[in-house]
Amino acid sequence: MPEQIHARVEACYQQAESFFKRRFTRPQVCFKLRGQKAGVAHLTENKLRFNPQLYHENQDDFLRQTVAHEVAHLIAHQLFGLRIQPHGEEWQLIMRGVYELPAHRCHSYEVKRRTVSRFIYRCECPEGEFPFSAQRHALVAKGRRYFCRRCKITLQFTGEQRSE
Repeated sequence: MPEQIHARVEACYQQAESFFKRRFTRPQVCFKLRGQKAGVAHLTENKLRFNPQLYHENQDDFLRQTVAHEVAHLIAHQLFGLRIQPHGEEWQLIMRGVYELPAHRCHSYEVKRRTVSRFIYRCECPEGEFPFSAQRHALVAKGRRYFCRRCKITLQFTGEQRSE
């Protein structure tokens, strides 16, 4: 996996260098990105991060579109500086003019949401059910108190847990 992405990053840089007739500093590339984002360009660090799960599930489009999208951010930064809009005309110029790709701001990959646990708290109101995250539940265990805005009673853990 990393070899294909590294090769595509290099090809994008070579294409930009040919187009702009100048050299660009190559970025650090890592594969430690999770969640909904397919890739992220860290402009001041000259670093690219890619989501290995989304790459695995969408290889062809990811290599063609996502890698070029992120490289275009770094190229635009090196050419025009920090004051440009992330998906502004400079970035679009690179996507359309250099890579001959559509300048889509976001990917349309299907992202599987992970299941999360919710801890159910209640007050004395009839509709007073409050699903807490694991983090908030842990804070309660450490002594933090949460109150119902309506009845002002301290919320109590019911012992019930749900997965969403």
